[in-house]
Amino acid sequence: MKLFKSLLVAPASLGLLAPMAATANEVTINDFNAAEEIAVTNSRVDGLEARLNNFEAGSFSETTTASFSVDTVLGAIDGASSETTSLDFQFNIGLSTSFTGEDSLDIAIDNGSGTSSVLGSTMGFDTGTSLVVDGVTYTFPVGGASMVVGDSTDLSTAFTGACAYSAFTDMTPDDCGTGNSMGAGGKGVTAAMSYAFDSGFSLAGGVTSGNTEILGDAADAFGLNAAYSADSYGVAVAYVSDDGGASTDTTYWGLNGYYTFDLASLSVGFETSDDGTTEKDGYFVGLSFPEVGPGSVNIAAATTDLFADSETETLTYEASYSYAINDGMTITPGIFIKEVDGADDQTGVAVKTSFSF
Repeated sequence: MKLFKSLLVAPASLGLLAPMAATANEVTINDFNAAEEIAVTNSRVDGLEARLNNFEAGSFSETTTASFSVDTVLGAIDGASSETTSLDFQFNIGLSTSFTGEDSLDIAIDNGSGTSSVLGSTMGFDTGTSLVVDGVTYTFPVGGASMVVGDSTDLSTAFTGACAYSAFTDMTPDDCGTGNSMGAGGKGVTAAMSYAFDSGFSLAGGVTSGNTEILGDAADAFGLNAAYSADSYGVAVAYVSDDGGASTDTTYWGLNGYYTFDLASLSVGFETSDDGTTEKDGYFVGLSFPEVGPGSVNIAAATTDLFADSETETLTYEASYSYAINDGMTITPGIFIKEVDGADDQTGVAVKTSFSF
């Protein structure tokens, strides 16, 4: 900026000298105050600088924030007809802005590895090298409740769960084993509402449909959720009815909860499904140790899916250790085993690195 000021001061000084030369017989040395003229020029330069800074700041709304994250995973999987070592990544952008101070417009933009590996799928990483808008939601108050509407938004976006476990993989440990109910996805357009009472009790509900036919004959779903949380424990239940675009509805019930001890937190989950013909269920149990050296430990076991009584039940196990290098970088090494009916178990070892900025 000093160079910028110098470039402005020089022409200004020449401009002052020109009229002086033309009217030298009328101007005396007392009529020229160099310090005053330079001060005026500097003031004008400072004004231009302030206007330039305001222009740059105004190009991005003061109420808008952006967050960025990158996740990478390097590891190997053996078993179940797969023996691979791979490196996968995903890149996520979150944009959020408020217009009234009480509302929020949120946009999620994602991309990832061009081709998903077995490890990337196990971790639930996004795929596709092109940046894709993954969801647009608008949250605003309605009385004492909170309303959410959006495209490509989960049905469970307003649900409150009770799970203290931090999952390493994207197998059933996510949402404490209640991914079809407490973590129900969306069909396209979603509208949901939640209300939180001062006592720690909350209620939520939502409906989701395809973009081309809202609440028509195509796939749609609706759900309800209730939760209660206290200082050391919490419990939540969810009900989802999903027609799946077929003539027979499938209903899901999900229940999860946690209890925090002095050294660890115990999280459990149970989920059932019923399509009118077959009833299935699955479960989850996990332990979280928040202070083990510089990091935290998570250990869990769960069914790999929901199973009917006539089916062979298979389980998945995982253990991970997560520690923060600094505020923007976390490293999580872990192992997992997934049982496969009629084949060798799938065993994986991986190191996940997460960056946020």
